[in-house]
Amino acid sequence: MITEDIRHFLTALLLIVGGLLPIVNPVGSAPMFLAMTRGADAATRQVLALKIAINTFILLMGSLVFGAFVLKIFGLSVPVVQVAGGAVLCALGWNLLNQDDTPPPSTAAAVDTKRVFMRAFYPLTLPLTVDPGAISVAITIGANHAHGVQRVIIGFLAGITGTVLISVCVWFAYRYAQRVAHWLGHERLMVVLRLSAFIVLCIGVQITWNGVRALGIDLLAGSTGQAAGDPTTASPSTAPAPGAPPGAATSGSAKR
Repeated sequence: MITEDIRHFLTALLLIVGGLLPIVNPVGSAPMFLAMTRGADAATRQVLALKIAINTFILLMGSLVFGAFVLKIFGLSVPVVQVAGGAVLCALGWNLLNQDDTPPPSTAAAVDTKRVFMRAFYPLTLPLTVDPGAISVAITIGANHAHGVQRVIIGFLAGITGTVLISVCVWFAYRYAQRVAHWLGHERLMVVLRLSAFIVLCIGVQITWNGVRALGIDLLAGSTGQAAGDPTTASPSTAPAPGAPPGAATSGSAKR
């Protein structure tokens, strides 16, 4: 019994980490984190990294546990979330792609720390770190929960463990992003930033397209179902006329 519970826990943990960590991709988001906190000092970025990691845990865990329930309350679907969130991600990637790449002067005035901290959730956590694709995957994983109280508890513990591991990866990548930037230098960092911004733009387009395609499939399925249930679109009856011999058809296509 204990072996079966451990197997179920490890299966759920690998599903959550393997399904969400490649989408969150904190290493790929680290250059954009530096670009969006331009002018902030190292201490401010360290605090921001911790805040973003905590927000990542809350957002992913909330999507796993309450995501499907919240969508039902507001009458929303996952494709709608993908379309709206993908559009926001496209705008973010486009702005980063066209950002000025001149290095900040060494005598630049310090930025407002409170204003930087206000951006910890949006846009640094959502949609930069946890994009709509990660939210939709988390909602899908959470909706396919196991039956039975014991299995639900095991799945919940696996969800907490998995989101903690992902959040630690986010904190580690953002915490030491500035050191990697100093090692790369400004020019190479700008190259990495442009590539990362273009990838974010492509991800946003892909997420939007996935939502539009899913909505289109639902629309076609609904129209096909209405057409099949409409009696006016039914084919003419081929029943024989009264008094006609068996096998005779009333269709105009019958041979004379």
